[in-house]
Amino acid sequence: MSSIQPRKGEKLILQEDCSEDHLKNGLLTLTNQRLLFEKTEGTLATLSKRTEELLLDIPLVEIKASKPEGFVIKKVVVITIQNDIYKFGVFNNSKWVKEIEKSKSNIQ
Repeated sequence: MSSIQPRKGEKLILQEDCSEDHLKNGLLTLTNQRLLFEKTEGTLATLSKRTEELLLDIPLVEIKASKPEGFVIKKVVVITIQNDIYKFGVFNNSKWVKEIEKSKSNIQ
């Protein structure tokens, strides 16, 4: 489903359809090197989605913090070293935070 070309030694860790508060619907992808968000466009008639464009490509070393947020509407909050804040609505926010932090610790 994703159109992202992996880099040398890059491995997929998590991937999920989600929405970000400002970027709207997309595909959130965590690899052992970076966090990516691709805009998706879907049609209800055919129940299909396609990726449109890569909106975020954040190297893990540029993620300052990640934390879970919410109980009913669960989000993973990602804060970059430039203090950009992204809030992704995901199914299991604590799993995303755990995997982001684990991946960050493996590269430092």
